[in-house]
Formats: sequence, structure tokens, C-alpha cells
Amino acid sequence: MASLTAEAIVCAVRAHGEHGAILRALTEGAGLVAGYVRGGRSTRMRPILMAGNLVVLELRARTDEQLAGATAELLASRAPLLAEPLSASAIDWITSVTAAILPESQPYPALYAALSAVLDAIAAASSARQWAAALARYELLLLAELGFGLNLDECVVTGARSDLAFVSPKTGGAVSVGAAAGYEERLLRLPAFLRGADGDPSLGDVLDGLAITGHFLDRDLLEGRNRDLLAVRARLTDRLGRAVA
Repeated sequence: MASLTAEAIVCAVRAHGEHGAILRALTEGAGLVAGYVRGGRSTRMRPILMAGNLVVLELRARTDEQLAGATAELLASRAPLLAEPLSASAIDWITSVTAAILPESQPYPALYAALSAVLDAIAAASSARQWAAALARYELLLLAELGFGLNLDECVVTGARSDLAFVSPKTGGAVSVGAAAGYEERLLRLPAFLRGADGDPSLGDVLDGLAITGHFLDRDLLEGRNRDLLAVRARLTDRLGRAVA
């Protein structure tokens, strides 16, 4: 990819040199891309290069191996959402984990659409419960797209497709009520919304869903790397937990 012009979601910005910044952003067709923004730390560019913002990104490089030079034009700002601690924590987490674990220059159109939907939900939802459910579904999709999908359609023990109420933390498979008898405390509770059930889940159900996705993200994708990301996620789930209370 020597050149690219595309809409992109800003995922991470890191200072580089005295005035510049390295931008990582998710595009629909090219996946996660990176580029050097000259003057990226300037007063003019800082409001544009904020996590969650939608921009028109232009990348230019002489070779595919060279870090591209980048320019960005703002299409939609998420800055107002960053003034609220819970929304800010959610945007910080979802963009940070996307930038940290996706391989660069591989298209994930489903993830791009889902990330856009989560950000739109944070902006539009009247309660954290609504956008937090979308966040949990995004994490579930992230696992699936990177080859660590969970089997939530049938019981890993009996093959039953009904009364699925738990998830095995070892296999990532659903477990039915009957098969879980006596072992409930060793399993993760499976809320219906994570299996695509209609209706708005309670915030308690959302936290159960996030406990599932968090367990497998930590085990299968973070794998001891990017441990600082877990602190970002912990702040988010802590604030959601206080919202429940």
C-alpha cells in the first residue's frame, strides 16, 4: 500500500519527534493502517487526531515498507463524548485494543462496521446499558475475526441447543443448565443477548457478557502483551459496575 485515501476511524496517536505524531487508524478496505502526521501535535491537529474521530485519511509512501506520510481531514468528532468519564473510558478501550491487536494492512470490514456502530451507539444511546451491549458484541466479533471465536450455539458437553446459560472458561463453549449442575461457580454466566436474543439486556447481563469476552481477550489475544490495556478495560468495567449499583 504505497498510497491510500479513505475514511478512517482514529484508533491511536503517539508523539514522534518534536512536533509530529504517528497515527493508527482503521479503514474499511485496508484494515489498520499507520502514518506519520507532520505537525500532528499542533493546536490545529490535536482536535482532529482524537481517538474515535472519523477522518478522511490520505497516506503516501514511496514503498510498501516505508512508514507513510499522512494527512487527515475531520469528518465527525467524538470530542464531546470524551467529557463524560464512562463514554471516554469506552472509547479509550475500544480504540486502544483495536490498534494494539489487529495486524496492519489486513481488511476487516465487519470490524470496521461494528466499531463505527459502537461509536454511534455511545453518541446516541440514552443509557450506558445500550452501548455497552454493543461493546461486548464488538469484543466477541474481534475474537472471532482473529481466529478465537466462541461456540455459543450448542452445549459443549451434550450438544444441546437450548437452555444455554454458561460458558466454559477453558473451551469457550456454551454449557446448558443441566450439564452445568454442580459446576456453576467454575463457569462464566452466558447472557442471552450475547447469543443474539432480542430485547435490551440489563446492565448486569452486559457485565456478564463483558466478563466472558474479557477473559478470552486476555487469554487468547493479549497473552501477556499490552498489559496496560487491561488497566484501561478495568477502569471501564469498574465504572459500568458503579452504574449498575
